[in-house]
Amino acid sequence: MANTVTRQETMTARQRVLAAINHETPDRVPIDLGGNQTGIHKHAYQALIDHLGIRDEPRIMDAVQQLAQPCEELLERFHVDTRYIAAGAAAGFDGAIKTNHRRGRLWHDLTDEFGVVWSMPDDQRLYMDVSHHPLADATVEEVKNYPFPRGDDPGRFEGLRDAALRVRDETPYALVSGISGVVYETCWYMRGLEAWYVDMLTQPEFCEALLDQVLQYWMDWFRAFLDEVGDLVDVIMVGDDLAGQNGPLFRPALYRQLVKPRQKKLLQYIRSRTDAKIWYHTCGACQEYIPDLRDNGVNILNPVQVSADNMDPAVLKKKFGQTMVFWGGAIDAQHVLPSASPEMVREHVRRNIEVFKLGGGYVFNNVHNIQAGVPPENIVAMYEAAYEFGFYN
Repeated sequence: MANTVTRQETMTARQRVLAAINHETPDRVPIDLGGNQTGIHKHAYQALIDHLGIRDEPRIMDAVQQLAQPCEELLERFHVDTRYIAAGAAAGFDGAIKTNHRRGRLWHDLTDEFGVVWSMPDDQRLYMDVSHHPLADATVEEVKNYPFPRGDDPGRFEGLRDAALRVRDETPYALVSGISGVVYETCWYMRGLEAWYVDMLTQPEFCEALLDQVLQYWMDWFRAFLDEVGDLVDVIMVGDDLAGQNGPLFRPALYRQLVKPRQKKLLQYIRSRTDAKIWYHTCGACQEYIPDLRDNGVNILNPVQVSADNMDPAVLKKKFGQTMVFWGGAIDAQHVLPSASPEMVREHVRRNIEVFKLGGGYVFNNVHNIQAGVPPENIVAMYEAAYEFGFYN
């Protein structure tokens, strides 16, 4: 049973988030839910709102990850301090999900603007995975001539400023962007993961050609995005997974040779155009990369996968807590959140918050998205514990 003792809030939600991400001490730890990497799967969402007696028709805000858009009633119920805005697709782009029969199964297929096809079987509607890599057999010359989408297409940003102004002027919440700046992962989506790793070792010139094309897309995208809302947004989400459960996904020397210079160019451009903090998403055991991310211009690390190797909250806070904000890291989302009792969830959250919240520099969220099958009682326990144990006084 959650403690019913009430605490007095002394800040607005936006003031609270801004204090935390500036390494100041807010009245309580800010709470987040609803982004592309801090969201909730549609099945978990339906179970949760049924459990809470909230009436809502789930809407998919991320087709690949099958994330639901949390309704305002739920966000208020969990004291969530953030609200999100996101740019859309280019004008005229057909992003409809189409059904096709293959190998005796019905599939739901989505072709993105880069020509990558994402697919989900009808009999197991959990996520979409890449089923077609358009540059799987391409040469360097073919990469240079490939019809990449236009990053600064005006259709992407139509109505974006009005949406941002509504959050800023009509609500107390901090404004966070949708995920963007996916420089490295877009390349392997287009090439294929195994082929991309082979390329990094055997033909780095191919990787450089593709990275440069994707970087140009995002440079154009951010020029237009920041023209629209660079003065309004508080946090900008970018991300590329660099690590797995046990460490880096590929040699750090290759990251520093091929990927880091492109990421740094993009992030330094963003920093030159806005006061918003840059939030970087990478799963896994990424401690080795934290100094590189800081050098690139990153202010905030997400999701802080505490179950991965060398990702102990106390160690991370001691080594990097003065310069890096931690956004996530609430609980072991692999072994505790989906299967433990609500009491164990509550205790796990309490322990992690006590470590991460010292001196500010922490925003509460689960490690990555809340997955299908997580009991609604555990989700409620997680957010109630975040509120209860997040107060500083």
